[in-house]
Amino acid sequence: MLHAGGDDVVLAFISSRIPVGKVPTASVVLDRSHPDFDMSGLKTSSVIRLDKVATVLSSLIVGELGVAGSQVCETVNRVVSEVYRL
Repeated sequence: MLHAGGDDVVLAFISSRIPVGKVPTASVVLDRSHPDFDMSGLKTSSVIRLDKVATVLSSLIVGELGVAGSQVCETVNRVVSEVYRL
């Protein structure tokens, strides 16, 4: 979840299909060797696609996999700022 406010949450797409070669600039790879990986709740290395976001009603969310650690949050915030020029 990128943001929660009111009745909505903003979500980023996460995939276990990591691109071969150069990872797109709007993506953050969370590898199994990353110190924050265990708290993520993911089963394998994955890529967070910050160019694929969706706003949904929070009432549609039925559960959580885990949480993003501080290092992952810092990286995601930096990439979002760069991609969306904030």
